[in-house]
Amino acid sequence: MNRLPFVIAAIAVVAGIIYSAVFVVTAREQAIVLRFGEIARVIEQPGIYFKVPTNIMDTVQYVDKRVLKFDLENLRVQVRDGRRYLVDAFIAFQIIDARKFRENVAGNLTLAEANMRTRLDAALRRVYGQRSFEAALSEQRIEMMREVRDQIRPNAREIGIDIVDVRITRTDLLPEVSQQTFERMRAERLAEAAQLRARGTEDALRIRAEADREAVVTVAEARREAEIMRGEGDAERNNVFAEAYRKDPEFFNFYRSLSAYEAATIGSDTTMVLQPNTDFFRYFNSPGVISGGIGGGTGPQAAGAPFVAPAGSAGSQTPAPDVQPGQQAPTTTQ
Repeated sequence: MNRLPFVIAAIAVVAGIIYSAVFVVTAREQAIVLRFGEIARVIEQPGIYFKVPTNIMDTVQYVDKRVLKFDLENLRVQVRDGRRYLVDAFIAFQIIDARKFRENVAGNLTLAEANMRTRLDAALRRVYGQRSFEAALSEQRIEMMREVRDQIRPNAREIGIDIVDVRITRTDLLPEVSQQTFERMRAERLAEAAQLRARGTEDALRIRAEADREAVVTVAEARREAEIMRGEGDAERNNVFAEAYRKDPEFFNFYRSLSAYEAATIGSDTTMVLQPNTDFFRYFNSPGVISGGIGGGTGPQAAGAPFVAPAGSAGSQTPAPDVQPGQQAPTTTQ
């Protein structure tokens, strides 16, 4: 009789029993050994382990020990002043106590996420409700995430889960609030711009007034100094003229008359009609001027003596036009 089929069947049965008694725990998970539905032991270290063969008595439930996460999207929260936000957030968590995890949520990850989702929703509403509308968008956001994490962490530990982190990924205004907020912010910016513009105009007027005042002061001082210098120059000129007049009054009068002739006849289109015997031509009618002082004759003026005016005209300051010696003074000049 052939026993080979029986041997193969026996080997298969033994192999099945051995296979059902051996289980492997990897580094990414931990195992809960259940005996008739009760926790017999919890295995956290990776390796090969044994249990009672078949699943009649002992069963193995694997629990992931990596850091997991789940998202919470489009949550409507209300801030302190009554306005609302749309908030997205996520939780990063890790199962640290497989026994508690099995006892509280039957080792079901979906139930655990539902539990944490409810607690995250409540924590976000509490934290946002304590802030103003502007604070929710400011640097307080980090502090808010920390508060949410600390609020849900104790409850999560009761089911064997540690909350690694809570992050708020989006905080947006509701569509019906966005336009109102935009208009309010626009009005605030316009008011601030008008205030800055008014302050700039005020500063410009003040600077311009100060510059005008300094310009007036500078010009006044310059004019004062110019008048002083002009007065000093005029005084010096008068001193020179007085000294020259003191040394030789008659020659000084003669020089002034020549200057007057030049100023009256050169570069002028004015026509003057005068009589020859006027004081203006007194030096032209003087024999001393023609023969001695002007003509270079042998009179007392030729030797370099002071010029002597005709009698009765020595003190006159009226000048006469220049003529050549021996010529009669004209009666009309142009």
